Amino acid sequence: MGKNYIDIEDDRGETLRYRKHAKGRGLIAHGAKVHATATVEAGAYVEPGAQIAPGAVIARGAWIERDAVIGQNARIDAHAHIGVGSAVGPKAHIGVRTVVGDGARVAAAALIGDDETIAPGDAIATDRRGLWLAA
Repeated sequence: MGKNYIDIEDDRGETLRYRKHAKGRGLIAHGAKVHATATVEAGAYVEPGAQIAPGAVIARGAWIERDAVIGQNARIDAHAHIGVGSAVGPKAHIGVRTVVGDGARVAAAALIGDDETIAPGDAIATDRRGLWLAA
């Protein structure tokens, strides 16, 4: 095994292989798709099946779960958690320590603040100032 790979055992006892992303040195699981122009900072994790679009930024300590989709030029701030099967639209911004629940949808260009929680399955859109819009 080269020094660009690391094996980590998950909570189910399965061993997953991660590689360091060339732009930012974050850890990308085997089976995840991260565009070459995206940045995954050190300390961030991208799980199998996740997709990160061009220009997206995943900050330190962020965790992108299985099968999540991060849109083009989206920003996921430090220590945010994007749940299984969630989708974050293009140019959306997810704040520090924010949790996006499993299967939730964040609209394009939405601004989600720090320390927010989006419930599993919710669909969220905001105005330009980050105020949540009624569904």
